[in-house]
Amino acid sequence: MGKVFSLVCLILIILTSLKFAWNVFIIGLILNAFGITGLVVAMLNFRDTSSGQPVTKGVYRISRHPQLVALFVLFFEICIANGSWIALLTLITSRVLQHHGILAEQEVCLT
Repeated sequence: MGKVFSLVCLILIILTSLKFAWNVFIIGLILNAFGITGLVVAMLNFRDTSSGQPVTKGVYRISRHPQLVALFVLFFEICIANGSWIALLTLITSRVLQHHGILAEQEVCLT
């Protein structure tokens, strides 16, 4: 269900017209830079880890899924920039639902 809500959020983002305001634009730029930087750093940390080994350095010390956190920040910024509360609510719902899937995935990986 989490992926369905993510798809609905993406569709809402695409179909919602952009409401431009300077204060939202500046906040969006900051969140966007944070999200993209986090995503790139997470991918570099993942790349630098040997195959078959868990990734435990860099941003993976802070979060088990830093790529998902960075993508959430990027989508959050887009929802704020669009001014779509429905898209934001859908995004938050998708992440809550996907969290249960992540926990199940981690359980399988540990066994």
